[in-house]
Amino acid sequence: MTGPALDHRPALRPEVLLSPPLLNGPATVHLVKDPVSGAAFEIGPREHFLVSRLDGSRSLAEIGEAYGRAFGRRLDERNWQQLLGLLGARRLLAGGPPPTPAERPAKPWQGSWLRGSVRLVADADAATARLHRVLRPLLRPAPVVLLMAVCAVMEVLLAARFGRLADDLGRVLREPAAVLAVATLLWLSTALHEFAHGIAARHAGGTVGEIGLRWRLPVAIMYCRVDNYRHLPRRRDQAAVAAAGAFANLLFLLPFWAAWLLLPAGGGTSRALSALLLLGSAQALVNLVPVPPLDGYALLCHVLRVTRLAPAGAAYVRLRLRDPAAAAGYPARARRIYLGYTLGSAAAVLLLVAGLAWAGWYAVTR
Repeated sequence: MTGPALDHRPALRPEVLLSPPLLNGPATVHLVKDPVSGAAFEIGPREHFLVSRLDGSRSLAEIGEAYGRAFGRRLDERNWQQLLGLLGARRLLAGGPPPTPAERPAKPWQGSWLRGSVRLVADADAATARLHRVLRPLLRPAPVVLLMAVCAVMEVLLAARFGRLADDLGRVLREPAAVLAVATLLWLSTALHEFAHGIAARHAGGTVGEIGLRWRLPVAIMYCRVDNYRHLPRRRDQAAVAAAGAFANLLFLLPFWAAWLLLPAGGGTSRALSALLLLGSAQALVNLVPVPPLDGYALLCHVLRVTRLAPAGAAYVRLRLRDPAAAAGYPARARRIYLGYTLGSAAAVLLLVAGLAWAGWYAVTR
C-alpha cells in the first residue's frame, strides 16, 4: 500500500469502545465493542496501537511511521488490508455500512414460571439517568467519603455488639411475623443494590441496558445489567460501579441503625432491627469477597486490570504444577497476580465458611 493509498485517513465510528489494557493469561489484550450491534472481541497491544489512532485526522502513512518507531517494524500493504478488512467486515469504520442493531426480545419476559426473567423498565438507561440527576449532589467525593466513614463506624460498633445481635437474631427466627418483615426489608435492599450499580455507571459515563426481575423459584431478585463500563478509561470509575451495590446495602441500614441505638434493648422492634442489621451487614460485606460471581471479584478485576481472573489463575496454577518451565514464560506480573489470587481466594472462602459456621453455631447455642 503506497502512494495515495497511504494518504487515506480512515476513522472508527465514534461510538466504538476500546478498553484499557487487560491481563488475560500470559497476554495483554484490549476489548473492542460496538454498542449498536453488541458485537465484542479482543485485540492485542499492536492492533490497539493502530485502531486507537484511526480517528480521521491521521493518515495511514503517519500511523505506520509511529508504529515503526514504537515496535521497530514497518507495516506492509497486506497488514493494512487485513486490519481495515477486519474493521470493515465488522462495520466499525465511519462511512461504511451501518451496523445491524442488536435484536431485543419482543417479549418483556423470558423463561418459564419456575425459572426466568422479566424486563420491568422499557428504557432502563433513561430511567437510571433520571435517578442520577436527582442523586448527583450526593455522588460528589465529599459526601461519598463522609457516608463511607459513617458506614464504617456503624460496622465497627455493630461488630462490638455482635453478641447482642446474634442473641436477638436467634429469638427473631422463632417469630414468623418478624422474619417476614426482616426478609422483606432485605429483599428491598437487594433491589437498591442493583439500582446503585446503574446509577454509579451513569455517573461514570456508562450505560444501563436492562432493569428487571429474575426468579429461580422460590427466590426472586431484581437485576440491573450495566453495559460498557468495562471500557471506561479510569479504573477507579470501574471499581466504583462494582462496589456501588454493597455501599448501597450499607447506606440502607443507616436509618435502622439509628433507630436501633435509640430503642431500649430487649423489645420486639429492637430484636427485629438487630436481625436486620446483622443479616444486612453480612449481605453487604460477603458480597465484597473476591470470588465469582460476587461484586468483590469484579472490583478486584478492575483494580488489577485483569479479565477472566479466576479461570486464568486456575489455569496458571495447573500449568505451574504440571510444567514449571512453561509457567515461567508468563510475565512476572501475571505470575504474581494469578498465584496470589488463587491462594488468597481459597483462603478467603475457607475463612468465610468458617466464619458463617461459627456465627450460626453461636446464634443457635445462645
